[in-house]
Amino acid sequence: LPFFLGSCWHLVSKCLHTTVRSLKKTGAEHWWLERHLKDPFVKATKQQHYRCRSAFKLLEIDDKLHILHPGLSVLDCGAAPGAWSQVAVERVNALGTDPAAPTGFVLGVDLLRISPLEGAVFLSKADIADPSTLRTIQSLLPAEKVDVILSDMAPNATGIKELDHQKLINLCLGLLNLSQSILKPKGTMLCKFWDGHDSHLLQNGLKEQFQDVRTIKPQASRKDSAESYYLARLYKGK
Repeated sequence: LPFFLGSCWHLVSKCLHTTVRSLKKTGAEHWWLERHLKDPFVKATKQQHYRCRSAFKLLEIDDKLHILHPGLSVLDCGAAPGAWSQVAVERVNALGTDPAAPTGFVLGVDLLRISPLEGAVFLSKADIADPSTLRTIQSLLPAEKVDVILSDMAPNATGIKELDHQKLINLCLGLLNLSQSILKPKGTMLCKFWDGHDSHLLQNGLKEQFQDVRTIKPQASRKDSAESYYLARLYKGK
């Protein structure tokens, strides 16, 4: 399965720097630009120096449910451009900013190149479905396993809603299978999915492997988006 992009696709990032003048004068493009310019999370992203507005989805989830703590090791799947890794570095004290707290570890993986981030290790241009990538991940982790798996990854969109939904569910199921090799007992997995008729397959799979599974839709996820997240806690594996 092709492991791919974080929610801030490279195409969208190009749009962020596109002016009204250079856009073709279509209604859809004007609507997209108007919505983007009015988006409070876009403004906050610039003010707080996050790489992408998706940072606020993870911040909101963690503020409410406390999945990241100092000293934890984190695998960020679909990490590009690195916004979730930025949040993880802060929350697990990966830089050792707080000397009184334990120091955590953050590893981000993506098919795309990820610009360096202090406090994180990035494995760019890597397909997480490739067995060699798993071996590399294990070699980079301090204890070969992690406390938390984060996934904001998404497949290359076809524009066909049900097909894109199925592709993302399959990516998440692949990641669930991978968790058996790299997630510590009682660990946590947070993964994005697009709602559809196969969502129950992922939810049931998570319930088999974790004691607590819940569905979350952060305020930073746009209301018209099918995007939601499964938060699975207390991994049953050994």
